[in-house]
Amino acid sequence: MSFHVRRKDREITDADELKQVLKATKFVTVALCRDNEPYLVSLNHGYDETRNCLYFHCAPEGKKLVYQKANCKVWGQALLDFGVTDECDYDYTSVHFSGNMVLIGDLNEKLHAMEVLVRQVSLNPEAKLAKIKPEKLEKTTMGRIDITFMSGKKHVIQKRQS
Repeated sequence: MSFHVRRKDREITDADELKQVLKATKFVTVALCRDNEPYLVSLNHGYDETRNCLYFHCAPEGKKLVYQKANCKVWGQALLDFGVTDECDYDYTSVHFSGNMVLIGDLNEKLHAMEVLVRQVSLNPEAKLAKIKPEKLEKTTMGRIDITFMSGKKHVIQKRQS
């Protein structure tokens, strides 16, 4: 079944604009499903535009990993929330994506993933990246969402100059 954005005037069709939202946000919300039971989780993330994927880290056990193992397909959303306008409307930009969630075992990819993640979510990434030790990173659970589809929608009112 295929759906489309009902309000074509709000649809984002430019791939670069969709990617920019994934680069600008620090969190995404991801839906997983197992045995016909949905699960929703928010993840801090780093977006790798070259590989068109999101990287995240998590605990080595837990509900999201149980769901991922049962069904690696995910649906997610990134949201830029600009709040209520003077006209009592709401300004936002959202990107929806689907893809496959996988856990990363390779240490070199974990290092790359951590660099992408820290650069996106940290105010002082270089200082934090300098503290990463390979032996600790090897024990860190990291995942990747390989994005297969993106769509977006926005409603942003141009602010009037006084």
